[in-house]
Amino acid sequence: MWDVVVVGAGPAGAAAALGARRAGAARVLLLDRYDFPRDKACGDGIAAHALDVLAELGVTGAVDGYPPLPALRLVAPGGGSVARTLPRPAYTVPRQVFDARLVAAAVAAGAELRRHTVRRVEIAPDRVVLDGELSARALVGADGAGSVVRRALGFSVNPDRHLALAIRGYAPAPPGPPEQLIVTSAARWPAYAWAFPIGDGRANVGYGEVLRGEPLTRAHLLARTAALLPGVEPATVTDLRAHHLPLSTHRPVPGRGRVVLAGDALSLINPFTGEGIFYALRSGALAGAAAAGNPAEAASGYAAALRARLGTHLRHSSAAAWLARRRWVVDAVVGAAGRDERVYRTVVELGLGDGRLDVRTLAAIAADVPRPRRSGSPSADTPPRH
Repeated sequence: MWDVVVVGAGPAGAAAALGARRAGAARVLLLDRYDFPRDKACGDGIAAHALDVLAELGVTGAVDGYPPLPALRLVAPGGGSVARTLPRPAYTVPRQVFDARLVAAAVAAGAELRRHTVRRVEIAPDRVVLDGELSARALVGADGAGSVVRRALGFSVNPDRHLALAIRGYAPAPPGPPEQLIVTSAARWPAYAWAFPIGDGRANVGYGEVLRGEPLTRAHLLARTAALLPGVEPATVTDLRAHHLPLSTHRPVPGRGRVVLAGDALSLINPFTGEGIFYALRSGALAGAAAAGNPAEAASGYAAALRARLGTHLRHSSAAAWLARRRWVVDAVVGAAGRDERVYRTVVELGLGDGRLDVRTLAAIAADVPRPRRSGSPSADTPPRH
């Protein structure tokens, strides 16, 4: 009988194991279907907010050896752009390195790591049993977008319009000063491409878009990457992998009884930017602590902690995503951020951390939105005209 079993050893799972150990759980088992280090399809961007959570968990050195990225350039669907210094630098660390470092930290803190593919979850009144052989007083499902634990709780995957598909690869870093680059797309909006320099001569590059009921092919994703990142030669891109992004606009309940969900398994992906590592770490740490503190009531304790820590932010990010369905709103956001550094910082905090919208930002964005024609309001996909 384990105190806490964590399924999935990515950032959410490693943080859950660390959180459980710090909350006093004597026996914590961390399961993953792969050996570490292993690759994981992702943009590899590590915002400063993620490092804050790791510091709270006693983890240092997660980004050692990778240079800071001091700036972010955002290109609007209409072609306008803004580039400013980030409030705090970001990093690009391949998940093969980052995740292995977090797992090593969890093991050093006393968690046991075991390679195991979970196929069956049975929830009993006094325990949770995995595959008929592993028993836990509480279970944390941190097993990603295709979560087995989530299915065991009766929740299906996110539906279209609340699920994105992205492709990621590695290419020679673009010339010029190092900065994170996000290029939003007027075609097939909501969609964007990115290029995040790593510091070793390469950049993580890719493209993603929200699913709308039609299949997306690898060829389409690659073509859009090339169209939005003309400095990236498709023939030079290696290690291409696609992955789903379950957006936070369609979250199940955080758990039931002894079972809780964290990270992608809980659809904690920022709908405005696609960022998920900060959410994974924050939710994982809260989930692990709740599971260790009161196993029988882990879900209720976790839901309260998650609501207190991220509830307002998640409501604001969902509102921002709803507004941003109209691409001319994103043009206005970029324009306002270019004029006012405080607006820029608010947008960054909302997209990369746990920030919130404020009246000043909304007013600045509204001032940049063109007035609709008198003959009638335009559609959500058509920019208004003066």
